[in-house]
Parts: sequence; C-alpha cells; structure tokens
Amino acid sequence: MKARITVIKKAFHKDIVDQYFPQLVEQASICTVFEEGEAYEVEGPFPSKPEGFCDWAWTDIHKTVALTMMGANPTPGTEFSCCSDGLRPVTFRIQRIKE
Repeated sequence: MKARITVIKKAFHKDIVDQYFPQLVEQASICTVFEEGEAYEVEGPFPSKPEGFCDWAWTDIHKTVALTMMGANPTPGTEFSCCSDGLRPVTFRIQRIKE
C-alpha cells in the first residue's frame, strides 16, 4: 500500500491574529514548513512520517492517510485533510497509489 500526500493550500488568518494576538502581528506568518504543490509518498499498512514533514501536521493527518491507503474513506482513493493550526492551516490531498 502506498499513498501520495500533496500540499494543496497554505492559509494565514491575519484577521484572527490582528484581533486576538495584536502583539504577534509583526512575527506571525504563513506556514514556512511546506510549499504548495510539494508531494510526499508513504508506504503502509502503518505509514511513517515522511522525512521533512511537520510533526504536528503528521499527527493531525496520519489517521486519514492510513484509512485512505486502505480505501476506508467515504471517497475511496482520495481524501483531503489539514493540520490543526487554526491561524495558519495547511490543506493536504491524500491519494491512494494502486500498485
């Protein structure tokens, strides 16, 4: 079993930072770990975090990656998930790769 994880979109909720964290306005920014279009491949059935992948993001999407690899999601073979950073989330497309 294999899966491809592609970075689809990076967001930054500046309005939330401005309202709730005005002291961080100058330092806060979009995620610097990932680039849109970047892709990673993992193998299963118990996939390990790809090298260079954010630990927090992997913790957030790991279950979805494993389920997609097994075809257990509502849309078998492709799923979308994101990291739980509420101020600068990253959205991932997860695709099962048929061997």
